[in-house]
Parts: sequence; C-alpha cells; structure tokens
Amino acid sequence: MSELLEKAERLKTASQTLAMLSTEEKNAALEQIAQTLDRERTFILQENEKDMVQGREQGLSPALLDRLQLTNERLDQIIGGVRQVASLPDPVGEIIEEWTRPNGLRIQTVRVPLGVIGMVYEARPNVTVDAASLCLKTGNAVLLRGSTSALHSNKALVRVMKEALRTTAVPETAIELLEDTSRETAQRMFRLNEYLDVLIPRGGAGLIRSVVENATVPVLETGVGNCHIFIDESAQRQMAIDIVLNAKLQRPSVCNAVETVLIHERWPYAGDLLETLHARSVELRGDQRLASAYPFVSEATEDDWYTEYLAPILAVKLVADVDEAIGHIRRYGTKHSEAIITENEANVRRFFQAVDAAVLYHNASTRFTDGEQFGYGAEIGISTQKLHARGPMGLVAITTTKSLVYGTGQIRE
Repeated sequence: MSELLEKAERLKTASQTLAMLSTEEKNAALEQIAQTLDRERTFILQENEKDMVQGREQGLSPALLDRLQLTNERLDQIIGGVRQVASLPDPVGEIIEEWTRPNGLRIQTVRVPLGVIGMVYEARPNVTVDAASLCLKTGNAVLLRGSTSALHSNKALVRVMKEALRTTAVPETAIELLEDTSRETAQRMFRLNEYLDVLIPRGGAGLIRSVVENATVPVLETGVGNCHIFIDESAQRQMAIDIVLNAKLQRPSVCNAVETVLIHERWPYAGDLLETLHARSVELRGDQRLASAYPFVSEATEDDWYTEYLAPILAVKLVADVDEAIGHIRRYGTKHSEAIITENEANVRRFFQAVDAAVLYHNASTRFTDGEQFGYGAEIGISTQKLHARGPMGLVAITTTKSLVYGTGQIRE
C-alpha cells in the first residue's frame, strides 16, 4: 500500500475518535504539543537549518527563504499560537439555531467537524503547526502535504507533535505528513474523495491554481494577495506614511503586504511618501506622471499592476478620486485585502460598499489580515472565495453543521 493511502486510512479512523473527544481532552493535547515543541526547539531549529542550506544552494528567493526560516522568536509565536487556540471556545457542539415545528418536532442545527482535512502548502513550516492545532481543536484529522523545500522542518515538527500526542486522548495518527512530495502523489491526493473531506491549498498562485483545477475533493480556496492602499485627499500625512511603510516593509514576503499604493492627485504629501520609501530601499514602479517627476521611480508596465511582488518593490499611481481608485482595484485586485486612508466618511462608505475583497480597512495596515490578529489564535489560511468561508479562517471555518431532530412519535401524513 502506498504512503498516501496508508496514512489516509489512518486519518479516517482517527477522525472518528477525534469527533467523540471532549473540549478538555483536546485542550490537554494542545498544551502537550506546546510543551513538547518548546522542549524540542533545538532539534527543530537544526532540521530547519538543513532546509535553509538546501534552499540557498538551490537559489530560492529571499521571500521564500524568509517564509522557510524558523527562529527562536518564530517558535515562540508558533507555541503561543497553539496555546491561544487551546484557550479559545470550542465551536464543536455549538447549537447554532433551534426551533419547534407545529407538529412538535424540535430541530437543532449544531456545529460538527469536517472530518479529514488535506493541507497543501509551500515553504512555511509554521503552517504545519497552525493547521494541526486548529484541526485538532475542531475534531478534524489532518493530512499535511508541504513542499520539498521544507521537508526536514515539517518532518521534525510532525515528529514532535506525534510524540506529544502519545500521552493524550488524541490519537497520534490524527496528524500525518505526506513525505512523498512528488507531483504524481499530489495529483492522487487531490482526488482522494473516499478519505478527504476538503482540501485547503496555501501558497502561491501556481499551487492554488493546480489544486483548484485538478481536485475532485472539495476545495476551500485561499488566494494570492495583490493588496492596495488608497490614500485619499484628506489623509493625514504621518498616518499615511506609517501605514504604507508597515504594510510594505514589516514583512514584505507575505500575502497581506501591500503591493500597490494609489495616491489622490491632490494629496499634498506624495513626494514625502515616495522619498521616505526610496530612503528605505523600496524599489518604486510608478505611472508616467510619477516616473517623470521622481528620478528614483521607474515607469510601471501593465504587468506591474497585477504583480504580487512579495519583496520590497511597490507600484504607485496617481488617481483623480475614490472612484478611480475603486476602478483600479476592481481591475487588478485579487479580492484579498484593500485599504483606504481618509478623513472623509462618505468616501469610506463608498469604498467599503464598492470594493469586493475579503477584508477592507479604513486607516489601518493590510498586515492585520491574519488569524492571530483577528483573535483566532492561528489561521488555516485566508480565503478569497465566497462560499463557506471568507477572510482569515479560524476554528469556525473548518467546521460544518448537521441537523438534530427530536420527535415524540411523529409520522408524515
């Protein structure tokens, strides 16, 4: 039997056990995972360094290397995320609605696990732990399929989490890593309807497109982030500069970093913003007016407006008003995260009504589109589709419902 089928069968069985566990049992398992990750951090960092060395030798981009790297600080965040998930209310078993029919039937809609979740992701070992902790809290088993570039890190993290589960009520087979990262095995995973209840791809546009186009298992689609900030005429100078710097440079390699800034042509501080970005070594690609006015701004191509750079590169454009900004975002945006900086409440309302995206911001950085920042503890991904879940997906997003009907002998006439 192949590795894929063997692990899928184990997960299916484990999911049946998981669905019966109490919140206390699941929380105890998560705390054990947090403690064991903390204890084994030296081993985890050693294995991660193997991936980093290999990545440098293979010429991975700085953005991918940044996503791949684990540090003590990042491990602290991962461990903290596990504990935060444990502290959150358990959605499983929640009665969403309840009513009684005229014939006396009492009906409840309750929240239940999805079953077995397949995670397909690239170069981010933190996803291994985030996904596992969210799935275990919601009573889901999880099949993790990371990329070859993070294989040492992922194997180490899964080994440590499985070791932690051996002393808990959660079966260690509730978490499995698909170590065969070949394309052929991935294609088989995408069609494993007998064992998997949903697939969640998390990574670049190519990975997401491959899963969506080839899967027969239902897909919870996450999206790339060509995120925009529109600076309106009334925007406060320092607020706008601070927000753009944070959204571009706090961590350029992630999907909620800003990639295009649209500037109202009558905002008087455009030069201050562009010079500040240039001083911070941001490569600027602008429209003809900006490229002509500032020697450090190169003229943007049509492709630049579509690009998710994941690097210290920023497209910049002057617009006449909020409507032109909205039009640009409608054409080039990926429905991830979009922001407006303004003191004009009417323009905020217009922007929020007209822009179709998972998350919209007024006077705040796009970098807050994140499960932890939303109070979810961690995230399974950021959905840019419209069915089932949208935006940062936490615990509730990886549950479904079933109806419970209580009768007293009713039969249908």
